[in-house]
Amino acid sequence: MKTKTVRLLVVLGIIINHYAIAQYNITGIIANEQSSPIESATISLINSSNNQFIRGVITSTEGIFNIPNINNGSYIIIVSNLGYAEFRTAPFTIEDVDKNLGVIQLFPEAENLEEVTITAEKPIVEVLPDKTVFNVQNTLGATGISGYELLRKAPGVIIDNNDNLVVEGKTGVLIYIDDKPSVLRGQDLVNYLKTIQSSDIEAIEIITQPSSKYDAEGNAGIINIKLKRDKTLGTNGSVGSGFTYGDFARYTSSLSFNNRSKKSNFYGSYSNRFGKSFNFINLFRTQNNTIFDARTETINDNNSNNIKLGYDYYANSKSTFGIIVSGNFSNNISDSDSRTPIILQGTTTPDQVLVAGSDTDTQTQNLYANINYKFKDTLGHSLNVDLDYGGYNSDRTNLQPNRYFNGDETELISETINFMVTPIEITLLTAKADYEQNLWKGKLGLGVKYSNINTENEFDFFDRINGNDLLNLDRTNDFTYDERISAAYVNYNRKFKKTSLQFGLRVEHTDSDGQLFSAQQNADDRVKRNYTDFFPSGGITHQVNRKNSLALLYSRRIQRPNYQNLNPFEYKIDELSFRQGNPFLQPQYTDNIKLSHTYNYRLTTAISYSFIKDYFAQVTEALGDDQNFIITRNVANQKIINLSISYPTKITNWWSVYYSINAYRSIFEATDEDFLSVSQNTLSFYGQNTFSLPKEFKMEISGWYSSPSIWGGTYQTQSLGSLNLALQKKFLDNKLTARLAFNDILFTTPWKGDTQFGDLRIDGSGGSDSRQVQFNLTYNFGRKEIKASRKRKTGLEDEKKRI
Repeated sequence: MKTKTVRLLVVLGIIINHYAIAQYNITGIIANEQSSPIESATISLINSSNNQFIRGVITSTEGIFNIPNINNGSYIIIVSNLGYAEFRTAPFTIEDVDKNLGVIQLFPEAENLEEVTITAEKPIVEVLPDKTVFNVQNTLGATGISGYELLRKAPGVIIDNNDNLVVEGKTGVLIYIDDKPSVLRGQDLVNYLKTIQSSDIEAIEIITQPSSKYDAEGNAGIINIKLKRDKTLGTNGSVGSGFTYGDFARYTSSLSFNNRSKKSNFYGSYSNRFGKSFNFINLFRTQNNTIFDARTETINDNNSNNIKLGYDYYANSKSTFGIIVSGNFSNNISDSDSRTPIILQGTTTPDQVLVAGSDTDTQTQNLYANINYKFKDTLGHSLNVDLDYGGYNSDRTNLQPNRYFNGDETELISETINFMVTPIEITLLTAKADYEQNLWKGKLGLGVKYSNINTENEFDFFDRINGNDLLNLDRTNDFTYDERISAAYVNYNRKFKKTSLQFGLRVEHTDSDGQLFSAQQNADDRVKRNYTDFFPSGGITHQVNRKNSLALLYSRRIQRPNYQNLNPFEYKIDELSFRQGNPFLQPQYTDNIKLSHTYNYRLTTAISYSFIKDYFAQVTEALGDDQNFIITRNVANQKIINLSISYPTKITNWWSVYYSINAYRSIFEATDEDFLSVSQNTLSFYGQNTFSLPKEFKMEISGWYSSPSIWGGTYQTQSLGSLNLALQKKFLDNKLTARLAFNDILFTTPWKGDTQFGDLRIDGSGGSDSRQVQFNLTYNFGRKEIKASRKRKTGLEDEKKRI
């Protein structure tokens, strides 16, 4: 009796142990030599150690196969289909994670090929139901340049004269790094993106219609920059260095590593950027029958360092704990020289000349920490919890000498020297939780989030007299801004035979308080807001047949003002110009709807319509006879109709091409009497040709073009573009990569345009040292197949975008 009991317990133990072991999925796509999917191909899973047959499946109409519930071990896949040669993979292992074999190509049986291998190379652009993915690793011209310059190559993305990103004719794009929103905005964000080397970027995701799971911030959607990670147990990494020469020399370097064991993963990266850059801007302003012809040249000496460390602990097959600490440290010294002849209309010689300078020293420190817990079981339940804390500090000083000379600059008429100290401190705290489970043959998602943002802005204005700095109380102030956002969402998606359905609703409650402290009495020294918004979203995708699929998407979004745009006090640019915030600036709301069609998994065509209410723009207004100031106002409602076409293809075995075209009509209907209603048809184009040359050289010729357009609702610009050339060669068993690139060969990136607000008209032009030669070396070390560090986003969402 005891023996039977023992045997029964042993059998029960074996059964319990068997079901306690986590099981994983093996997925992939079967395609023919033209990369078209193969339907009903037979997939057989074989145990590589004893050649035992485990399971068999067939591919779907899209060529996709999925083998579920597979234990850890070593396996072989055998693929067979009538008319094609049988295919066998090399042995591969399942180790605590799902296995994606990528695209497997079958070739006609008559060709009697000696060897067939898995094709892991991804297309340059993938158009998925919820996003467009720009795979940087397959873009030769994308190497050796910065992340900022790389964004110009992303399909449908334009960068305007104020470094704003424009997607499908809309500004207000949020930047994410590895699913985590960037803390920086404005020039700080541009400087940071210039420190990221494109060789460290795996892909750029353009999400124009985010679901309710995402924060509603960002009326043009999200651009997510995904950094490279590697793929199995062990240690590896890469080290790189780059040199760029335009008008000045610039240097970049980077180091990344990843160490993965069965129970933990430790990873990190470091990158930097050192060197000078040059830019110029010319503003020809007519005001009160007087011409002000300002020409400004600026040299920026930027030194930036970025560091990121992360650790994941796999407590068991269902639970993972993680922590991330990241920092950005930057010191930027900017030296601007401006010369403004002041000419009375009807004359040709200057009456006076203003010679002004602006010497700025900015030091920024950003530190952010994230603690994460993730639970996921085999029944479809998942829970993700994030706690985030971040701090942004900027110490900035600015010296502005302003000297008026007579017309021929032989006599000094007057001199004013100002010195400003403008520190900024911003603290961010967020907590969020996301839960998912299977429901009604689909997936239900629920989530909550709370964020608290506090900003402290000091503005100390000094008059420098006889070498002494005297505090000017009339132009000195402190501005504080507190904002709390509470959010909750529900999202549901389900896939039928050929149709996928997704819909959701997000609710956000905003409570903000902005207060100005100064010696002056201001009617608008405190503005409090308390409001609730609802943001629905949804979409439906349908696979018509093997080669045609359709998608219809809708979303509603919000763009809140940057914190500095709400500060009502003025910031002096020079003797004649200053910048002022607007505490009564309202958020703008956007409704987007998009219909897309994909043919043969390559040619994608989409048409979208967007309506933006209370569009806010940066405008320049006249003040008195000779001064002007820049302020952001709600000036119009905007309508955008956009048609986009993208097509990657391979002409021959040694020549592949990719083209992306966006044609849109932008209509601004004025709601401010001083703003001029305007409309514009715009065409933007990006093309890339990649050639495989003898002796394993590669060459790429690429370029982009934008026809006349409207930037920020105010500047009507002329056409511009860029022609680029790149060469690549690999050494040391493909571990060392050398790249040489020539950018903006024809120097056609500088812009020209004009703007008018009320009676003030400005004709402007500007640019930078965009014509450059770049050389880059990257060396990959360690094992070639390292398991990826866990990719996850944290709780600091849109809040950090607005700094």
